[in-house]
Amino acid sequence: MSKPEIYCPVCAWRPGPDDLWICTRNDCGTEWNTFWTRGVCPGCAYQWRNTQCLRCAEMSPHEAWYHFGDPQESELVEHERETGS
Repeated sequence: MSKPEIYCPVCAWRPGPDDLWICTRNDCGTEWNTFWTRGVCPGCAYQWRNTQCLRCAEMSPHEAWYHFGDPQESELVEHERETGS
């Protein structure tokens, strides 16, 4: 599988390595780039299912940020997500 492009599914903004999110779960406060860990906070290990865009402020499923160039690969990822395999 090829490396995905990462961008907001609403406005197409592309986060850079210096863009950081803050974990608000139970006052954790950890700052990190959510795409380094696929949405898992390194401070408290909470799995964020949704990610807020730092540009348009819209919330989207975290996995919707990953875009694969090959449509066949995208279908495979969607199948794996649906079946859990």
